[in-house]
Amino acid sequence: MFPDKGIAAGDMSAVAKRLLSLDFFRGFTMFFLIASATHLYEIMQTSGNTSVSALGWQFEHRYWHGLTFYDFIEPFFMFIVGVAIPFSVMNRLEKGEQWSKIFRHVLQRSVILFFLGIIDYSNGAGHPVWRLWSVLTQVSVTYMLAFLLMRKPIKIQLIVSFVLILISFLFYCFWSVEGFNQPYVADHNFGSWFDLKVMGVLEGDHWVSFNVVPTAAFTIWGVVAGLILRSDRTYRQKITILLIAGVIGIIAGLALDPVIPMIKRIATASITLLTGGACLLALAFSYWIVDIKKVHRIPMFFAIVGMNPLFICLHKLEVHHFCLI
Repeated sequence: MFPDKGIAAGDMSAVAKRLLSLDFFRGFTMFFLIASATHLYEIMQTSGNTSVSALGWQFEHRYWHGLTFYDFIEPFFMFIVGVAIPFSVMNRLEKGEQWSKIFRHVLQRSVILFFLGIIDYSNGAGHPVWRLWSVLTQVSVTYMLAFLLMRKPIKIQLIVSFVLILISFLFYCFWSVEGFNQPYVADHNFGSWFDLKVMGVLEGDHWVSFNVVPTAAFTIWGVVAGLILRSDRTYRQKITILLIAGVIGIIAGLALDPVIPMIKRIATASITLLTGGACLLALAFSYWIVDIKKVHRIPMFFAIVGMNPLFICLHKLEVHHFCLI
């Protein structure tokens, strides 16, 4: 089923230079952002057809507990950012670039993304505002952190990712400030307290900027997945690792839900693990279809979209708060 052939870490083949399956995964994810700009989902929701309407509501974030298909989009983006880092960095190193130059490049991109997120919210408000809810702003932090961890052993990267999730869980569960000591109640949790202290205002739909801490795991896991795909393991080994890790993540998220409810807007541990597992499974499927089975006809359409993320992001900045390096 799988060709028993690995790709060496230093191989400068086309796959090592650019992972077509990653472009497909990225383009597939961005396609749903493009569709939302056409108001297609609103049309589906109000179509009058029960099935079409139900499908349309899958492209809206769940208000609080639970999840919809659209709740996977942001994790996919943050994860894909991480997967791309080892390929980009290692290719630059193989071309003779110094680590210090690559670091400056990453730092510059992080700063630009951070302020693009601020500008995004300022444009929506009609005047300059200090808001940290944009995923552009959050990716700027997770991108930099994942890059700095990339040269650490995979075990260390994974430990850091789970520690970040644990830190978030502990803050929510043990925060004792009156009025903000209800971990899973909208606007009465630690994340809301944090936003009031940092920005002086709460987000109207109950999103919190502290999400950057647990969701950094997505980008870190993406880096780990990228390192695995770029390693000298066989195709079979790579797919197996991604599949096993993905299934474990989904099972862990579902098992935690009765204790730690799945709430996307505050990135609880259960939904972070489940969607992280889905990211790994989606990457494994993309890698198998595109890079192993060489099915390119339909995936190529999405891959072309995925090769032009900056163009699409800049044209959708006022509609969505998602972008990709």
